[in-house]
Amino acid sequence: MSRILLPAMLASALLTSPAVAQGQGQGPGPGAATGTCTGTGVGTGTCTPVLVPATADEAKWLTFMREEERLAQDVYQFLGEKWKLKIFQNIALSESKHTAAVGTLLTRYGLPDPSLGLPAGTYADQGLNELYAQLIAKGSLSIKDALEVGLTIETKDIADLETALKVAEKFDIKRVYTNLMDASFNHQEAFETCLEIFG
Repeated sequence: MSRILLPAMLASALLTSPAVAQGQGQGPGPGAATGTCTGTGVGTGTCTPVLVPATADEAKWLTFMREEERLAQDVYQFLGEKWKLKIFQNIALSESKHTAAVGTLLTRYGLPDPSLGLPAGTYADQGLNELYAQLIAKGSLSIKDALEVGLTIETKDIADLETALKVAEKFDIKRVYTNLMDASFNHQEAFETCLEIFG
């Protein structure tokens, strides 16, 4: 299939189809664990896996990414309801899976969930509260502005994930971030294509 036709087909599907692509950011893989084993011979003894705690940098970025992914979900849900475009509704569903994947990592490493008990559009990080308000204001102006908001979110998400990946040491954290970043590149391309369609 021609690579030239692919972005347009993707955008068309997101604009008109309720189906959501599966397999992106589905969840974390095995945790980073070490263990001690005791035994007297082959096939005997016991092994007790011990989870290696998240580093300070890993904890900081997991906490932030949990809220940033939820911000994307909240904004897309709002814009989907306002403009009735499937691209926002579909990507909001994708973002809910991303938010859950990061939440699973927080639980696995015994880290507090900053989003616990907070309603849509409200975040523990004050900077994200301000960003949400700005994105909603711009996205409410027109469909073109709303699509530009989507592009802004995905571009920021990619940049933050790249930074988070640089300090991540655990395989499962790296895998989730990589999945999220791949999905964000797909979302970014879809918004760019839709912007071309809407002029």
